Amino acid sequence: MGRYRPPQPKPSPYITREGYDQLQTELRSLWVRRAEVTQALAAAAAEGDRSENAEYIYRKKELREIDRRIRYLQKRLPELTIAPDAPSNPQQVFFGARVTLENDNGQTVEYRIVGPDELAPDQGDISVDSPLARALLKKKVDDEVAVETPGGQVTYYINAVHYTPKQN
Repeated sequence: MGRYRPPQPKPSPYITREGYDQLQTELRSLWVRRAEVTQALAAAAAEGDRSENAEYIYRKKELREIDRRIRYLQKRLPELTIAPDAPSNPQQVFFGARVTLENDNGQTVEYRIVGPDELAPDQGDISVDSPLARALLKKKVDDEVAVETPGGQVTYYINAVHYTPKQN
C-alpha cells in the first residue's frame, strides 16, 4: 500500500475585512522578524564551525519557517476575496454571520462563520468549509439543522442570526 493521498480540496477564498487586515499585518511583521533573524544568523555564522554551532542551526531553521510562512501569505493574499459585512437579507445565515444555536438538551452556543484562514475555534469562529457551517448556510431563525458528527447526528435550532464585526 502506497503513501498516496488525494490532494486536499482548495479552501474557500472568502475572508472578512478583519481577517484580511490581520494577515497583512502578520506579513509585514514577518518581514521585520526576518531581517532580525538574518542578522543573528550572520553573527552566528561568523563564529566559526557551523556543524556544532547551535545558534546557527536554530537561526537557519527559524529563517526557513519564516520564509515558508511569507511564501504562503504572498501566494494566498491575492487569491482572497473580502466578503461584504452584511448580506442583502440579514435574516439568513451567510458568510460572516454570528449564529446562536440551541441543541436538543437546551444548551446554546454561538458561532461565527469565517474563512479558513482566520479560524479561532476557541473564540467561536468556524470555517465556512466545515460541515456545520455548510449546513447552516441560507437557513433562517427557527430553522432546524441536522449535522453529522463523529459522535452521531446532532440537531440544532437557530435562535438568532446577526452580522456584527468581531470584538477584540
